[in-house]
Amino acid sequence: MEKRLIIAAAALVVVGAVVGGLFGKLAKTSANTEMTNARVVSDYREALDVIDKSYIGKVDYEKISESSIQSTLWSLDPHSSFFTRDEFKKLYEEQSSQFYGIGVSILQHRDGVYVQSVVPNTPADKAGLRYGDRFLEVDGKDATEWSSAEVSKNVRGERNTAVKVKIERVASPKPLDFEIVRGGVPLPSIRNYFMLPNGVGYVGLVGGFQETTAAELDEAIAALQKQGMTSLVLDLRGNPGGLLPQAIEVVSRFVPGGQTVVSVKGRSRYATTEEMRSTSGNDHNFPLVVMINGGSASASEIVAGAIQDHARGVVVGTDSFGKGLVQRIFPLPYGTGLTLTMARYYTPFGRSLQRDYSNGSIYDYYSHSDTGESDGKPKPAGEPVTTANGRVYYGGRGIEPDVTAKPLEFSTLRFRINEAAFFFVRQLVSGKISGFESYKIEKQDHRQTFPADSLQVNDKLIEAFRQYTTASEASGLTAVNINAMSEYARTRIREELATANHSNEAGTQVLLEADPQVLKAIEVMPEAKKLSQAIVAKN
Repeated sequence: MEKRLIIAAAALVVVGAVVGGLFGKLAKTSANTEMTNARVVSDYREALDVIDKSYIGKVDYEKISESSIQSTLWSLDPHSSFFTRDEFKKLYEEQSSQFYGIGVSILQHRDGVYVQSVVPNTPADKAGLRYGDRFLEVDGKDATEWSSAEVSKNVRGERNTAVKVKIERVASPKPLDFEIVRGGVPLPSIRNYFMLPNGVGYVGLVGGFQETTAAELDEAIAALQKQGMTSLVLDLRGNPGGLLPQAIEVVSRFVPGGQTVVSVKGRSRYATTEEMRSTSGNDHNFPLVVMINGGSASASEIVAGAIQDHARGVVVGTDSFGKGLVQRIFPLPYGTGLTLTMARYYTPFGRSLQRDYSNGSIYDYYSHSDTGESDGKPKPAGEPVTTANGRVYYGGRGIEPDVTAKPLEFSTLRFRINEAAFFFVRQLVSGKISGFESYKIEKQDHRQTFPADSLQVNDKLIEAFRQYTTASEASGLTAVNINAMSEYARTRIREELATANHSNEAGTQVLLEADPQVLKAIEVMPEAKKLSQAIVAKN
């Protein structure tokens, strides 16, 4: 009873505070009706009392409070959000570039969740987990039908606490038991970097903008320059954003000091427009291509928008997400918290990054079905803005690329080949494919990059893959399917081999080398060179 009252009281305070503007202000609901903070609390208390006295089932008051607060915030905008204790803790972990767990990269396949890679020097690495291990149990609970998210949630936990896992390994006749003490696991912003052809360096800044982002970028650029990099592809695809100061620091690596990176307009501390400028002394003048897609949001859009507005580089890919709202984090009692929108972001030349969210549902907003992008309807016009090189862009719809490049299209056949490649390589690196015993490995060596001509998939290995896969009814593939997609199958087998032998990052390198959007970025590098030369001449 005491816990129920505490939870309900917390919900009353928070819901009342949010609707009251966090400062007890009044919110008018119509010309004749005034909704006060006190009335919100009173109505909510009365509703809880009716539920408590009359509902036929068991009432989960914690769930009621969470959903009440979240619904209140979502009535304001799609990005003001409530975080449970676990979610709020995870938010801070991501911003600090580290969390506590065992240190594995996992992926859900058709019959369970498997280890793809282990992070070097983490508890999982020291315990001996390896590529291809299948999770059977976690702390005595059956994990064979869990999702990747469920496995991840259960292996994470407090530092120095133990988790017991039971795994299935191809080379072992019986399941193996491990007791692993959780420790710190790095969560970098830059997941990999390597050299592409023609002196082009690639940096995958896809893990959010965290406390270490700018330092990671400096390290990656320095390493690539030692390898002969003369131009750069900065990949922001799927990067959901993060810390604003780090986004400013990233832009500062490419534009001269003192240039506007982003402006912020809103209420409270942002009532007067605040322009945030690049720092000095860190700018590189090599040609630059920035890659974006529908998963690039917030801080990613600030970076891409600043590069585009200042005509510092070429933006390639598909339209970004369109999140230009500034949230402030408010810790709440009992370890929960919320983010509340306080202002809007604008690009250096005044484009609003935020898409309209006044029509449609939360689902429509996050799926982009409210924008016309998926059904052929014209996009909203927005406010036109002319940038440094005379191009016209429109506010209110995120960042549009200078050069549109579509990703590789998903298909059921490609998905089945992905699955088949994993199961084949899992057997291959365990020494279980007859005639290919030399492919057996004991553990990953953690190399993040490898030579472009290594681990090639020859015709003999493709034939072994074809035979192994078509013999398995679960694969859903025929020899005709595999023959029609033989080059794609080679790429996926090589990706799995690179992952099994080296690391997740090495496997990703294989895919990126054949990625149509990356290939387009390399193709337009001459245009990026013209822009960089113009910047140098101007300064």
